[in-house]
Amino acid sequence: MAKNEVRYSEAFKMMVISELESGKLSSIAAARRKYGIGGAGTIKLWLKKYGKNHLISKVVRVETVQDVDEKQALKRRISELEKALANITVQSVMDRAYFEVLCERQGITDVDGLKKKLAAKLSAKPGK
Repeated sequence: MAKNEVRYSEAFKMMVISELESGKLSSIAAARRKYGIGGAGTIKLWLKKYGKNHLISKVVRVETVQDVDEKQALKRRISELEKALANITVQSVMDRAYFEVLCERQGITDVDGLKKKLAAKLSAKPGK
C-alpha cells in the first residue's frame, strides 16, 4: 500500500453513495469536500463498482456536421504543419552542418563572426 493511500470501509462507501442517491449530497465534488476524499476518481470508481453509473454526471457535447468537418480539417492542417516543421528543422540542421564544413575547409575559425557579417550584409538596405 502506498504511503498516503487511504482505505475506506464498504459501509463508508455505501453511506456516501446513499447520500448521493438520496440527494443529500448534490454532487461527487460535494461528497469529496464533506468527507475529505482526496482522489478525484475515487467516488466514481465506487459508483461504477456498485452499479450506480446513473449518479455519474455526463458531459454531452452537441456538434454540427460543420463543426465536425472543421475539426477534422484543423487536425489535418496541424498534421501538415508538423510535417513541414520537421522538414524545415532537418534542413536547418543540414544547412548548419554544411556551413560549418565549408568554414572548416576554408580555414575560417570565427564561424560566429562570419555569420554576423553575412547577416549584416543581408539586412543592409540596397544602395548603401
